[in-house]
Amino acid sequence: MQVSRRDFLQLTASAGAGTAIGGLVGLGVTLAPATARAQELRIKDAKTTPSICPFCSVGCATLIHTVDGKIVNIEGDPRSPHNEGTLCPKGAAIYQLHMNPNRATKVLHRKPGAKDWEVVELEWAMDRVAELIKKTRDETFIEKLPNGKLVNMSPAIFALGGATLDNEFNHVCQKFWRGLGVVAIENQARI
Repeated sequence: MQVSRRDFLQLTASAGAGTAIGGLVGLGVTLAPATARAQELRIKDAKTTPSICPFCSVGCATLIHTVDGKIVNIEGDPRSPHNEGTLCPKGAAIYQLHMNPNRATKVLHRKPGAKDWEVVELEWAMDRVAELIKKTRDETFIEKLPNGKLVNMSPAIFALGGATLDNEFNHVCQKFWRGLGVVAIENQARI
């Protein structure tokens, strides 16, 4: 019988792994208690608050663990009939939404032609966005096509929602944009 190098390595690795696992099982060794103990220590004195993942419309339940008001862990809630304690990759990264040191916490604005960003007030930024939306809509609004068909649209504005917006907020956003005549509406959660 001719044995290739690949077959030999696979057979050797399988036999070695089987022997190691068999030896550990024979001795009654299991890693489950060590894993559970490590998790228990991390959230030992934490207050647990049930919540819901913000990423999509499924509504996976989460448990948020806080110590002295600071989030220390977020995990799936095993009592939930939707996710039974599991979370998708986006849901598993919820902790980073809250605790990421790179998260933007101030409104930044860069003037046309400027090299640097400057911190501005939220009220000013909201007024500026509203001003630019109105200007763009007024300049590009199409009431009727050349053939006389009524369209009431503004093709120069595109609306893109974020993945952390829930269905209800997305519904209100869509109504808002449609009211302005925007037809290009998408949500990042679908991309």
